[in-house]
Amino acid sequence: MKVHDLSRHIQQQGPTPLYLLLGEESYFRDQALDLLRQSAQVTEGHDAASSGSRADETPDLFQSDVVYGDETNASEILGLAEEVSFFSPRRRLFVKWADKLSARDGELLIPYFKSPNGATTLIFAATKLDGRTKWVQALKKQAIVVDCAPLFENQRAGWVTQQARELGLLLEASALEMLKDQATEGLYAVRRELEKLAAYLPEGQRVQVQDVEHVRGKPPGISVFDWSEAVSHKDQGRALNIVAKNLETGEAPLRMLGAFLWQMRRIWKASCLLSEGKDQTQAARQAGIPPFRAREFMQQVKRWKEPHLREAWTVFAHADSALKGGRALQPKLILDDLVIQLCKGK
Repeated sequence: MKVHDLSRHIQQQGPTPLYLLLGEESYFRDQALDLLRQSAQVTEGHDAASSGSRADETPDLFQSDVVYGDETNASEILGLAEEVSFFSPRRRLFVKWADKLSARDGELLIPYFKSPNGATTLIFAATKLDGRTKWVQALKKQAIVVDCAPLFENQRAGWVTQQARELGLLLEASALEMLKDQATEGLYAVRRELEKLAAYLPEGQRVQVQDVEHVRGKPPGISVFDWSEAVSHKDQGRALNIVAKNLETGEAPLRMLGAFLWQMRRIWKASCLLSEGKDQTQAARQAGIPPFRAREFMQQVKRWKEPHLREAWTVFAHADSALKGGRALQPKLILDDLVIQLCKGK
């Protein structure tokens, strides 16, 4: 089930003995953990209604414990899960970083998975688990599995729009596109930007791309316009220098890649608009470019031809895969290679 299904599940059935929160999106994992922490209030509400008492007069039904996969073992988990709580009628046990548990400890938990303590809610949370191991297979079979995978690209715009609406924000299309691209870095990053926008803008004002750029801020040396300008001129030395400066200031490699990709999407969109007969002013505006940057931007657009843009997309895909995979510890090499390939291809 998805996180939004978990809320309904708890409301209808109350907490069950075994959960697995699995996926790389930390925003969803934390959201699911919060729902399970709040499940005591849901249970209290049901009990209070049936007894005629107020929910705020009932005691906390759960005693909560948290352990971490790299610091615990099967003996501690089983001891806590099977222990009778003297402070509350039920126990809630969170096992975070469950992927750090050894296979041996995991297998020692299999009998418990098949016959869990009904007075305990045991919750495992992990980014990834090895589905080939017996204990993971047993856990997935017996637990309520909550899918915390990152959003697909076609889901990001809807999520950003919904989050913005909750904060009272209305997004222009170009601002939505910029924030949607940032979701590749994780949903927490987008949520923080939306909260800053809600605090910065007057109520009822529509969010434009320049507002997003303003509240985001940029460390010294950061400029996606400068970066794309250097590449459009095939100025490899300048582009590599921009990469180095950005990394030195602590800029996240994935955010750098996402910003550059967002700029290239705007260049491609403007190029298509020109081929459809739009004038430069219209193309820049529809691509979401502020008027004071339109002339510089359109000069970049003219230097890119469609075959080169298609080649660039392949280069970006390889860089994205490398930054998220086994070469993630070499971000400068990956981004330098991106620059070299883009300058070579033009």
